[in-house]
Amino acid sequence: MLRGLSRAGLGSIESNEQLIELAAKYGFQAVDVDALALVESHTVEGARELLKSRGLVIGSIGLPVEWRTTEEAFQEGLPKLTQAAQAAAALGCTSCCTYVLPSTDHSAAHFMALATRRLRTCAQILGAYGIRLGLEFVGPHHLRTRWANPFIWTLDETLDWIGAIGEPNVGLLFDAYHWYTNELTVADIEKLRAEQIVHVHINDAPDVPVAEVLDNGRVYPGEGVIDLAGFLQGLQRIGYKGAVAQEILTATPPTDAPDVLAQRSKAAFDKVWAAAGL
Repeated sequence: MLRGLSRAGLGSIESNEQLIELAAKYGFQAVDVDALALVESHTVEGARELLKSRGLVIGSIGLPVEWRTTEEAFQEGLPKLTQAAQAAAALGCTSCCTYVLPSTDHSAAHFMALATRRLRTCAQILGAYGIRLGLEFVGPHHLRTRWANPFIWTLDETLDWIGAIGEPNVGLLFDAYHWYTNELTVADIEKLRAEQIVHVHINDAPDVPVAEVLDNGRVYPGEGVIDLAGFLQGLQRIGYKGAVAQEILTATPPTDAPDVLAQRSKAAFDKVWAAAGL
């Protein structure tokens, strides 16, 4: 598995280039960046050389399409998705991810029909470029009732939905925080196949009751109560070899400098990697 960084948890990151430099400086192997922006600012060859010279690959890009609201917004985003997929493929990235909120103000049945069709279309576009689409189920209890109607927040529901979308390049964005807030176990990870997982996020939770854990209350790996050693060991046992990217969401931005936070992130990864025997 590759140690990965995203912007989340590094404070005021001003550019893809700054994230790349910090990742390289502190021994990370993957970064979650905007591949299209990187290509537009460096050209394909320049972006490839930048990543190669820093010993990095792109772990995943985000899905640049608004699939949760109106049909007009969705359709408007599709040309950019094609451009983003082309750029990501040119840089060797094979993953694109989006999150699924656990409640909605729409009728849940109607939203399911719309979202299934829209994400199937996204998967087909991505698939043409050899890129997989990862769907992230979101577990914190407070978000399950944040909007009017319950939607999807469990692993099994998400797997069933992936089956209904029906495209072979759709799988899971598997996040330690949502694994924890669903009260899943290492055995649940071991029931999965490595090919069902597109990308992984790692983070930790404070020592409060699970039902009170907030989505934007995350802490750095190894600084909380999630069994991250078991989480990583489970992924290793099923043969997952992709990126495990830090994603720390907080209510207020960190005030420390990005360099300090990247160093803290390295120490966090060192701790949980050692605990997992990796």
